[in-house]
Amino acid sequence: MEDQNHLKEPHHPSEASRRIVRSLKAKADARRTRSEKFADWLTSRLGSVKFLLANVTWFGVWIVLNTGLIPGITPFDPYPFGFLTMIVSLEAIMLAIVVLVSQNRAMKVDDLREEIDLQVDIITEQEITKLMSLVILLLQKNGVDISKDMELQEMLQPTDTGKIQKILEKQAFSEH
Repeated sequence: MEDQNHLKEPHHPSEASRRIVRSLKAKADARRTRSEKFADWLTSRLGSVKFLLANVTWFGVWIVLNTGLIPGITPFDPYPFGFLTMIVSLEAIMLAIVVLVSQNRAMKVDDLREEIDLQVDIITEQEITKLMSLVILLLQKNGVDISKDMELQEMLQPTDTGKIQKILEKQAFSEH
C-alpha cells in the first residue's frame, strides 16, 4: 500500500488557514529582538492578577507602615508619601514603555495578517467571479436566458480595487 499522507487534505477548510496564521505568528516571534522578547515576557508577567495583588499588598503595607498606626515603627515616608509617589510614577513609566514595545510588535504582526487577508480576499473574489462565469456558460448552454439579470451582469464585472482603495482613503482621511 502506498503512503498517501501527502494527499490528505485538512479536515476542515479553516484548519489550513489557522496553521498559516500560527506559522506567521511563530515566524514573527522567532524574529523578535532580545528587547522585544524581554518586553513580551514582562508584559505577560506584569499583566496578571498576581502582579496586581503584589502591588496592592506592597502599597498597602507601605501606607500602613508610614501612617504611624503601628506602635514602635517610625514612618520613613510620612504622608503625603513623596517617596512612594516617585516609585509609583517610575513604575508607571516603565510599565507603559514595556507595554508599548509589546504592542508595537503585535501591531506589526497584525498589519501583516491584514495584508495577507486582503490578498486572499482579492484572489477569492477573482475565483468567485470566474466560477460565476462558468455557471453562466452552463446556463446559457442549457438555454437559460440571464441577459435581463442586471445584478448578475454587475457581479460579473471585475472589482475595481483601486477605486475601493481611493474611496476608503478618502473616508479615512476626511474623518481626521
